[in-house]
Amino acid sequence: MTAAPAAPKARRQRHDREIITLAVPAFGALVAEPLFVMVDSAIVGHLGTPQLAGLAVASALLMTAVSIFVFLAYATTAAVARRVGAGDLAAAIRQGMDGIWLALLLGVAVIAVTLPTAPWLVQLFGASDTAAPYATTYLRISSLGIPAMLIVLAATGVLRGLQDTRTPLYVAIGGFAANAALNVALVYGAGFGIAGSAWGTVIAQCAMAAAYLVVVVRGARRHGASLRPDAAGIRASAQAGVPLLIRTLSLRAVLMIATAVAARLGDTEIAAHQIVLSLWSLMAFALDAIAIAGQAIIGRYLGADDAEGAQQACRRMVQWGVASGVVLGIVIVASRPLLLPLFTTDQAVHSTLLPALLVVAVSQPIAGVVFVLDGVLMGAGDGSYLAGAMLVTLAVFAPVALLIPTFGGGLTALWWAMTLMMTVRMLTLWLRMRSGRWLVTGATR
Repeated sequence: MTAAPAAPKARRQRHDREIITLAVPAFGALVAEPLFVMVDSAIVGHLGTPQLAGLAVASALLMTAVSIFVFLAYATTAAVARRVGAGDLAAAIRQGMDGIWLALLLGVAVIAVTLPTAPWLVQLFGASDTAAPYATTYLRISSLGIPAMLIVLAATGVLRGLQDTRTPLYVAIGGFAANAALNVALVYGAGFGIAGSAWGTVIAQCAMAAAYLVVVVRGARRHGASLRPDAAGIRASAQAGVPLLIRTLSLRAVLMIATAVAARLGDTEIAAHQIVLSLWSLMAFALDAIAIAGQAIIGRYLGADDAEGAQQACRRMVQWGVASGVVLGIVIVASRPLLLPLFTTDQAVHSTLLPALLVVAVSQPIAGVVFVLDGVLMGAGDGSYLAGAMLVTLAVFAPVALLIPTFGGGLTALWWAMTLMMTVRMLTLWLRMRSGRWLVTGATR
């Protein structure tokens, strides 16, 4: 009679171990990306407010150029994990190699578009006359590192699908350390200013891509997977990523609209927005560590035809997401006196960003649910639903955000609009999770 309740407890413990094993290293790797931006923001912020405002616009554009292709990591993780669950490691790595070749091709194409259009893109974002030259310089130099960034995304997806989040952690630590050292040396030591910050980031990203390639190539040779580009495989990887591309473009549109609105509020507001956005991104990537675990775990369960295990893991990860969001919100509130001086000494910027930062803190539990369910559905290969849900979210957010300058709501109102966006995402993802329609088993969806 007393043994029956032990089964659910044992399952929870097993899921907890899986989540911790994958999520803790994934957290370190995920936060490297916003930490790159935060280091740049902290170093460039002490050059002056126009430089920080320029960095804000250029960073938003650069992250958009890279992040719209985040499907290289997410779709690859799900596809590789399903094949791992089905017991076919050679096919899993072959799938990943197709993604890496696709990443290289896309990276070259993005450079070709970004370099000649950089001044126009900066102007489109509403950068002031004082900030625009700095934004253009940073964007043009940093765009040279885009192929390396996309290769990092694809190779990371391969390793996550193989249930390895430790290697990405080690590479991320090395990349972050190199980026910080290079930024200080080039910005202040060599006196290159904002251009030095951009070059430091490019060099660090290229080194990270090289490290990933060494690891993936070794794995491919060990399991007998071909390294040659396969046109059919590359096309299949691109087609599988289309729904996630739509989802990501919609999300990036939300962030672009937010930055454009902040830029039109003034240099002080856009500088404050850059700091809040950097911290928001850091919290988002921290929560996404559980989602990354979800992609790998859910994909593996479904590949092994275990729908019940996938459903149980999903429920447990949602609980983890809510708890993590509460903790992160408390950390933001408690650490704000220490955080603000790290980025700028401008008291006007401090006064503007403080209430917006409190809004971010309040919204973290909502974000916890959003990122976990996003990861679960990605792991299930449910990209079509994710695309539609994000388009609905964009349709709700855009008119609210664009009206803020008209009604004089300021930066705090803009971040309440961001909270509305996250709430809509939570509702749409929760409905899908409850329906069970994402539970499709097999080595391929």
